[in-house]
Amino acid sequence: MDVLRRNNVTVTGAPHGPAVVLAHGFGCDQNMWRLVVPALAESHRVVLFDYVGAGRSDLSAFREERYCGLEGYAQDAVDVCEALDLREAVFVGHSVSAMVGVLAARQAPERIGALVMVCPSPRYLDDDGYRGGFSAEDIDELLASLESNYLGWSAAMAPVIMGNPDRPELGEELTNSFCATDPDIARVFARTTFLSDSRADLAGVEVPTLVLECRHDAIAPPEVGAFVHAAIPGSTLVTLEATGHCPQLSAPEATSAAILEFLAALP
Repeated sequence: MDVLRRNNVTVTGAPHGPAVVLAHGFGCDQNMWRLVVPALAESHRVVLFDYVGAGRSDLSAFREERYCGLEGYAQDAVDVCEALDLREAVFVGHSVSAMVGVLAARQAPERIGALVMVCPSPRYLDDDGYRGGFSAEDIDELLASLESNYLGWSAAMAPVIMGNPDRPELGEELTNSFCATDPDIARVFARTTFLSDSRADLAGVEVPTLVLECRHDAIAPPEVGAFVHAAIPGSTLVTLEATGHCPQLSAPEATSAAILEFLAALP
């Protein structure tokens, strides 16, 4: 199996610098990181990849039975780290990929030495004593709409997820990214994402962890960032003065600066 081709792996930056692996979220691909890569690449070896089913990955490798749970995406991440023989890499996961990073670090602790969680959410569904941001009815409606008319759902939801209505080009980019994803694959990833519950996994995180949240995020409200920070021993919480769920696009300078400050403090 050629993992580098399967996951469309790209390696850039300082060849002998510490490795940073950038993992995209639902409906996206590695292109979503392009505005933060230059700053990271000055001092780090930057690894980008597409999950199977996303971007320019090998779509023929997609199997619903593997990717109906976050473990399948974590295996993709571990496969990439193993193919490049990465050690103690920093895994930067956006949105649902923050939880993928938790699973990957547990699965291959020798490969992943630190985590950066960008707008993470261990559970999108509200629960007793927990605010995830969505009621059961919200999630049911979201998934039903997505499954019945994926392109229409993408056009409606992407601008909400992106935020920044005064910068419509950002919402348009996310819409285009969603629409470029195969609808059948997107349905599987959406159910995996919005029905997941990774809260119990957080206490087992044993590596340095940065939790990055935006001041205003329709998908991951502030209570979620506070929950993740409290649940991961020794983690650092940074709130960006940014709006939306994709600060790597809407506030790339602030996002890059926060990640670099965290990287500089690692042993």
